[in-house]
Amino acid sequence: MKLPLILVNFKCYKEATGKNALKLAKICEKVARSYEINIAIAPQFIDLYLAQKVKVPVFAQHVDGIEYGAFTGHVSPLALKEIGVKGSLINHSEKKLPLKEIKECLEIMKKYKLISVVCADSLIRGKEIAKFAPEFIAYEDPFLIGSGQAISRVKPYSVKNFVENIRKINPKINVLCGAGITSGEDVKKALELGTKGVLVASGVVKAKNPRKVLEDFANSI
Repeated sequence: MKLPLILVNFKCYKEATGKNALKLAKICEKVARSYEINIAIAPQFIDLYLAQKVKVPVFAQHVDGIEYGAFTGHVSPLALKEIGVKGSLINHSEKKLPLKEIKECLEIMKKYKLISVVCADSLIRGKEIAKFAPEFIAYEDPFLIGSGQAISRVKPYSVKNFVENIRKINPKINVLCGAGITSGEDVKKALELGTKGVLVASGVVKAKNPRKVLEDFANSI
């Protein structure tokens, strides 16, 4: 996957649900094409059909470590792959999983060549996850999520330390950072600290002008 990566988590925001999800996905697609950068999106499950409507990579917000079978209410990696989804977030602070389940998810996702973006809220958790060799680990401070205070500027040492420690365990893992990212300067700082991109949500989704915010991000890369 082309780096750096801007991954926009739609969460369950009204501004990114249904018709609004398609509208925002198209904005992401236009900015990605115009600036020749990689913007991916993570819409709600009901809106994952967007994988067939836009040319930016589409990720699920969660996945379960299952294949086919009697798993009512679960999300199968195989089902995601069938509709063109490229991968999934795992262990977001709003959808945490035990370490054992994270490992199970990653094993199946690797089997079917789906890209994993595993979230970690601490260096300790990040190190544990790194042993499973996901493609991406996204470092997010849960106290800064939605705060407008960028982790890359409020806690630069923590971000840099996280990146360095993950690289020692597995240099092939790409580290993203998230929480409070709202401007191009936030993205620029994140990249300077050694990350390979950012995981963003309300800073784009709930912005008065999402395209303008994304263009600001793009100009910082």
